[in-house]
Amino acid sequence: MLAQQSASPRLPAAASRIREGDLRRDLALLAGPGMRGREAGTPDEMRASMWLAEQMRLIGLAPFGEDSSWFQWFAMRRSAVSTAASSVRLGDRQLALWSDITPTSAAAGDASGVPLVVRDVRDTTVDVRGRIVVTFLVAPPAANIRSTTNTWAVNYTRAALAAQGLVLQRRGAAAVVLIADSVAEAGFAGIASVSSRGGYDVVNGSPRFVRPAAPGATPPPVPARPVPILLAHYALAGELTAPGATLDIRIRPEVFETPSVNIIGLVRGTDPALRDEYVVFSSHQDHDGVRYQVDGDSVWAGADDNGSTSVALLAIARAWVRQPAKRSALFIFHGAEERGLLGSRYHAVHPVVPLERMVAVLNGDMIGRNHPDTAALMGSQPPHRNSADLVRMAIEANAATARFVIDSTWDRPAHPEGWYFRSDHVPYAERGVPALFFSTNLHPDYHTPRDTPERINYPKLMRMTQWMYLTGWIAANAPQRPATDSSFVLR
Repeated sequence: MLAQQSASPRLPAAASRIREGDLRRDLALLAGPGMRGREAGTPDEMRASMWLAEQMRLIGLAPFGEDSSWFQWFAMRRSAVSTAASSVRLGDRQLALWSDITPTSAAAGDASGVPLVVRDVRDTTVDVRGRIVVTFLVAPPAANIRSTTNTWAVNYTRAALAAQGLVLQRRGAAAVVLIADSVAEAGFAGIASVSSRGGYDVVNGSPRFVRPAAPGATPPPVPARPVPILLAHYALAGELTAPGATLDIRIRPEVFETPSVNIIGLVRGTDPALRDEYVVFSSHQDHDGVRYQVDGDSVWAGADDNGSTSVALLAIARAWVRQPAKRSALFIFHGAEERGLLGSRYHAVHPVVPLERMVAVLNGDMIGRNHPDTAALMGSQPPHRNSADLVRMAIEANAATARFVIDSTWDRPAHPEGWYFRSDHVPYAERGVPALFFSTNLHPDYHTPRDTPERINYPKLMRMTQWMYLTGWIAANAPQRPATDSSFVLR
């Protein structure tokens, strides 16, 4: 845990504009049924983005996007399996993609013939080169099953697909068909929903940061050429393993571009000597949209992720407009974070103000759940800390507002979630901008339809909002901007 420091700056009078009632009202709208989960690249993300821009206009911010608008547009590049051009035939019967059998990646490939049934993928004496391999999915190692995204059945199935499918791919199989067990049957719809969406990247943005291997770690094996890896229902087991059965697999990817958007507002600073420096408050407005049902609900509302920080930024903006600081403040809602930090990766390369004029990026992601008196501050300790000055300001602000016990374990390089690397501060930190990530961390409702407004701890969200606000206020009024740590290397 991080120790509290003695300094205790006072909240500005305008902090009274940060109200729990506003947080409740705004989150009920942003994470309500009408926004349909705000999936990036869909009209639902656009609807949420227009709503946020309108709220900033009503609050009194100035638009600071392209062409004097609120918006900075960018293109998402999506690579997915083409349902129209792809097919799987079992004998004379065409299998329906995504319902009978599902490709688990967009890897292209053709394979045809009598499949090789492999009962035990651990038997390396079986030559699978150039063959369609059919095998039964088996339980993956427990340590490989993620515990914090989607449902347990989906996480189990993903881990099993990696443990078996990728092994056979590396051994030279032309295609792999894994037959679901009882758990994978429960996760089948989830795997199909995620896989049918494909993978995403941002056009003309920065590359996604890849964490280097720990010193002394065994390097991963050289990846083999991707081949189709498919998940089939258990009901097909008899036909797939019957003597003389034939499979014809033709997987064709398609690539297309879809718009997404960053929404950017400005409060100009009051000091002529400092107003061309900026404190950045950061959130993301998108979530996962309408997907497969969990407990009867298919709208993945994203109240905590990341409606919580988005409404916090609106509350901070109300206070900031009432009482501006010496430096200017930018309020940025990054689009398509859930697709791979796309909006922040684009803005970090095409910033609306030069990066060297950003004195701090204060990013929040999931700030409304878990124990009422604990929170995390990622970027607060080496090796993730890139500004000891900014960390000190955040600790002082916490002492004057929320007085959270700061859980530092989530900021450690060895933490299995790698949580530091999974939000929009990263593209800025790796370019030398002092950056912090405020969070109340993951919970069992993360990336499920259960992440709804009524599950938010609003008094805690209020305290998190005040903490972010006062941290920004201190940075925006300090005589000297926060210095960067010369020893910082993002890893």
